[in-house]
Amino acid sequence: MSKVFYEDIEVGEEHESTGRTVTEADVTNFAGLSADFNNMHIDEEFAKKTVFKTRVAHGLCVLSISSGLWFTMPRLATIAFMGLEDWRFSGAVKFGDTIKIKRKLAEKREHKRPNMGFFIWDLEVLNQENEVVQKGKWVILVQRRESD
Repeated sequence: MSKVFYEDIEVGEEHESTGRTVTEADVTNFAGLSADFNNMHIDEEFAKKTVFKTRVAHGLCVLSISSGLWFTMPRLATIAFMGLEDWRFSGAVKFGDTIKIKRKLAEKREHKRPNMGFFIWDLEVLNQENEVVQKGKWVILVQRRESD
């Protein structure tokens, strides 16, 4: 798959990832990695008494999986992931839910260096019912094509 450079995409272009099912193993591994052993994520009996009625994935686990789903879409000539803007966790992801991401290029910003620029993407994480579970903006630093 060839890389997509700054000049190759116009504001308004949209992409959608493939789906990925979030598993108990994903959440357990994330808990170990992050040391976030909140009972909401790892204890079914505790979770039954919560608003969700079952265990749910960590919001940051879902965000991490989303970053991997990014690479199932046209591959950008990425230099760096620069950050999130206005990121919101708006719904729970339960074990067995399948998530995907949709991105729309909201803005292109120049960089002080002429060989790179910023893409600002409106990004949504959706579950199998197409309900938004997370959303906000991702800021990506990308390469420009070399001048002849």
